[in-house]
Amino acid sequence: MIKFGTDGFRAIIGQEFTFENVEKIAQAQADSLKERGGKKVVVGYDTRFLSEDFALAVAEVFSSNGFEVIVSKGHCTTPALSYAVLSLKADEGVMITASHNGYKYNGYKIKGSYGGPATVEIIKDVEDRIGKTSVNKGKKDFQFLDLTTHYLEKVKSYFDYSIFKQKEIKLVHDPMFATSIGIYNKLLENTFIDVIEINHFKDPYFGGHHPEPIDKNLSLLKAKVVATESDIGIANDGDSDRVGVVSESGEFVSTQILYALLLLHTVRNRKFKGSVVKTVSTTYLADRIAKKEGLTIHKTPVGFKYVADIMLKETVAFGGEESGGYGFGFHIPERDGILSGMLMLEMLMLYGKPLNEIIKDLFKEFGEAHYKREDLKVEGSKGLDLVKSLKEKDIKEFAGLKVKEKDTTDGVKFIFEDDSWLLLRASGTEPVLRIYAETPSLKITEKLIKEAKKLVE
Repeated sequence: MIKFGTDGFRAIIGQEFTFENVEKIAQAQADSLKERGGKKVVVGYDTRFLSEDFALAVAEVFSSNGFEVIVSKGHCTTPALSYAVLSLKADEGVMITASHNGYKYNGYKIKGSYGGPATVEIIKDVEDRIGKTSVNKGKKDFQFLDLTTHYLEKVKSYFDYSIFKQKEIKLVHDPMFATSIGIYNKLLENTFIDVIEINHFKDPYFGGHHPEPIDKNLSLLKAKVVATESDIGIANDGDSDRVGVVSESGEFVSTQILYALLLLHTVRNRKFKGSVVKTVSTTYLADRIAKKEGLTIHKTPVGFKYVADIMLKETVAFGGEESGGYGFGFHIPERDGILSGMLMLEMLMLYGKPLNEIIKDLFKEFGEAHYKREDLKVEGSKGLDLVKSLKEKDIKEFAGLKVKEKDTTDGVKFIFEDDSWLLLRASGTEPVLRIYAETPSLKITEKLIKEAKKLVE
């Protein structure tokens, strides 16, 4: 069974992720798109093992089914592929990537004509068609385009570049051996920002780490920021739709804090108004900022495709999730780790103060927020069973905190009287239980995580 998760189909190369299965998915997508009147697709790929070959196999299937096909000339980021689908007026796109997963994995993402994740309905239609018709192959009539340069010109157009000549600052960028190699150098040439790159060569093994910009994977970035006395460190994941940030003191900045900072920057400094969208696992600071700024806030299940759905229906100023993926209403309905990094640099220049000071100002205005997440391996359906039982129980207190509300949008979330919260979500595709917590005190956050783990034990 080939099933798409929160963001595409992912599997181990040579096991479920084979040329045969990829071609079956491409044929199913071609059948679905043809029925909806589609005629043109764009195909991109990341730096993983065989990604280019998988992309060319997908292109061959679409070409053999009578589609006009454009393939990225060289590897590209997911935001670049999504932007190309929109700007080239294609009907859909395919990105071959497993995003932040380890080197053994690869994946297949479908993008809509609007430049964002395919809708739930489209994904289901493709899933239902997999293996139903024979794969058409043999025709390789497609053209190659430089999607990266095309995308970078668009990103540049969002900025008044005089802002990057206000003072000299140092940026350490970690592309994690993947698709964002060299991108900030291109975006920031002829500015006063000195870009120092690490892990900046293509390595399908990603240096032995998952290409995921989270605290435990960024030890070199943190050390380099301190050693070079840099102002900020920025990391991007395997396909560059997510971002991780390190402050001038070498400390990892929580993705929840980044959400709040980028939201404020968008609506206050850039004055782009609209609603706010957050997933169920995202910071309570979003609610407080939206309330103070007079903005409507929407809450969705985990997965940026749900955020993108709302971005297609109304004007959204900012939307994102706790994993470090953020979308902007003035751009495309897609997570964009490169644009997020550029906006963090713009923010530093505007405020003229260190990032840690900007975070202190955020806490002073909206209250402190300390977040943690742990993913636990569980046996069989133990995680799903636990979440189900917690949904059914009437729990009025947990770890000494009074429960104000229980949210079952995605998993089970306990919201306490001071806006603190605890969320338990079980994966539907692997034996993993995810535990999230956020409170005004790191000590209390850790206590919530600890008590939640006892429920599993």
